[in-house]
Amino acid sequence: MSYPESTIPVHLQAYIVEDNPTIRENLIGTLEELTCVKVTGTSATEDEALLWLEKNTQGWDLLILDLFLKQGSGIHLAQCIAERKPNQKVVVFSNYVNASIRKRCAQLGVDAVFDKSTEIDSLVDYCSYQCFRVAQSHVQAA
Repeated sequence: MSYPESTIPVHLQAYIVEDNPTIRENLIGTLEELTCVKVTGTSATEDEALLWLEKNTQGWDLLILDLFLKQGSGIHLAQCIAERKPNQKVVVFSNYVNASIRKRCAQLGVDAVFDKSTEIDSLVDYCSYQCFRVAQSHVQAA
């Protein structure tokens, strides 16, 4: 099927690891309303996330991680998924962001780190840019 450039359907499949249900639901609503992100799943624990990721190695484009979970940690998850496709992006979205956390995340190959309390707009901008990047690759391939 061929689409005119402006109507190419582009979606980023996202998986969110966040243990606070209110934050999780608000994040899903914000990203799905303002960007091309479609959330394919969520979990509140490291074990749930690892199980899903093992079964869905190709089923995501964007992984959004909180650092502190009901069980486990986002840092450990980032370590566990070091092997991924180049177009699969890992983002940390946490209340506990400082220079040390940013450095550790960079060492683990995390693509971006955002502070929940001050950088939600930056996360939305990042996701919008990823949508644009994917749309451009579809246009070039067409």
